[in-house]
Amino acid sequence: MKGIIGEIFGTCILILLGDGVVANVGLAPRLASAGYDWNTIVIGWSMAVLVAVYITGGVSGAHLNPAVTVALAVKRGFPMKDVLPYIVAQVVGAFLGAFLVFLVYMEGLQKAGMPNVWCTGPGGVFGNSFWGAVGDKGEGGSYSLVNAFIAEVIGTSVLLWGILASGDGKNMGLKDNLGVFVVALTVLAVGISLGGPSGYAINPARDFGPRLFGLLVGTKGLFDGIYWLAVPVIGPIVGGLVGIFTYDWFVTPNLAK
Repeated sequence: MKGIIGEIFGTCILILLGDGVVANVGLAPRLASAGYDWNTIVIGWSMAVLVAVYITGGVSGAHLNPAVTVALAVKRGFPMKDVLPYIVAQVVGAFLGAFLVFLVYMEGLQKAGMPNVWCTGPGGVFGNSFWGAVGDKGEGGSYSLVNAFIAEVIGTSVLLWGILASGDGKNMGLKDNLGVFVVALTVLAVGISLGGPSGYAINPARDFGPRLFGLLVGTKGLFDGIYWLAVPVIGPIVGGLVGIFTYDWFVTPNLAK
């Protein structure tokens, strides 16, 4: 039970701060437009990871992400019987985190017509969002479903590389809880460098839980088409597996014994 509680609480914190920065940028800008932009969102999400992992890492290991849980079960001995409970806990936590964001930004969201601050993909809070602009005319042009899927696979692979390296005593030798900074910086790097085509969900629970909440409060278009399943759910699971296998192919065998 402690693992389930830790995953619910940790993922709730992750979404509260992560979706919170999206809502803040879209609904309550207090600076000139140049001050609140994609970089603000990317930094906010990386700090959300840092805080959530620090708070709950000692309780559940702070997976906070089904892609991480599945990868660790396949290649790192995480018990298979705990995979489904962890994933359910992560989705529940993400849903609760979205609810807290709603409470914080309730009046702004209602006045704006309940826009999508919850999840990746089309219909973001900005008129023509420049991330996840699948089928829309974003600043970088439109991205196909396949392109967005590839971005999620590669982005999640990089995330796994950072996570595995941060906890690998045979690698650079991070001690105690310093590894969480590597994970947060990896999320920052993925967002800045690879986040454009899909919005870098890199976490099925992070996307699906808030997407369910958005549906309940009246945000439109969240489950139109197959994007919601193919890109932010299947893409990160595939990417997590690619990440952990490639780390063990290219890094683990070459470390000092």
